Amino acid sequence: MTALASRSEMAPTLAADHKRGGAGYVLAPLAVAILAAAGVAALYRVFIRTTLGQQVDTSALNGGDVHHERIVEVLSRTLDGTTLVSLVAVCLAAATIGLLRKRVDLAVGAAFMVLGANGSCQLLKTHLPRPDLDGTGMPNSFPSGHTTAAASVVAALILVLPVAVRGMVAMIGAGYVTVIAVATVWAEWHRPSDTVAATLLVLAWSAFVAFVVRLFRVRHLGDAERPSRVGFGVLAVVTVVAGAAGVLGLIVVAMSERVTPDLVSGKFAFVTGSAGMAAVVAGVFLIWVRLASGDRPGTAPAKGGNQ
Repeated sequence: MTALASRSEMAPTLAADHKRGGAGYVLAPLAVAILAAAGVAALYRVFIRTTLGQQVDTSALNGGDVHHERIVEVLSRTLDGTTLVSLVAVCLAAATIGLLRKRVDLAVGAAFMVLGANGSCQLLKTHLPRPDLDGTGMPNSFPSGHTTAAASVVAALILVLPVAVRGMVAMIGAGYVTVIAVATVWAEWHRPSDTVAATLLVLAWSAFVAFVVRLFRVRHLGDAERPSRVGFGVLAVVTVVAGAAGVLGLIVVAMSERVTPDLVSGKFAFVTGSAGMAAVVAGVFLIWVRLASGDRPGTAPAKGGNQ
């Protein structure tokens, strides 16, 4: 009877572990990586290869003439503080945390993620053509290098840190990346589509790293862990609210460019782009926190235990 009871109690746990270590669990990050890469391609096709897309993007770029002293100070300081030295320092810190936690796979994955995202960003920016469809004659800036760098180091930190703090770090990191993205548009370095593509590019590389980590640990998984509900909840709210504002604003800006000229101002287009950037950044880190969590390795069963 005791043996039967033990087996019945173990059955749900074994079923859950099997489900968690199954093909769906391993392939889910790969599917996210493919969809994120497809999102980058779609953004290029819509906002770089079409006249309306370029006009909407450029309208947001030209509308970033913000005069509020406090906002300008925050944007300027964030851009000035995002240097190569600071980003390298964060990357080294991420690798060190992974090693201290005895998770060499996460340390290596974090480094691979940062290098892959930033390297592919520079390749795309250098080799992708930008036809002059909006009459500005501006060179290609797709995707944003600053946003890619900022998002990749935050994603690396999330990967190597303990699950208990990942949600909070994701919330703070998403705020930082959003400010960087908005600041690059405000400074007229990039258009909104450049920053959104950069964020999706980081998600593609991050999800691929998660796929590799799960693939190698599929037979040695511990109990699933969940990130902080506070950070997770804030990211979800921002994704929904800012996303709705961004979509509606985008429709209005597109109508202003194509159907009813001067329907809205350039500042409205800038605010719309900012809402869209905030929504995408929050959504990307929302997804990444879920993909990065639950990869804790299981402990080997004790020898000589009850059979």
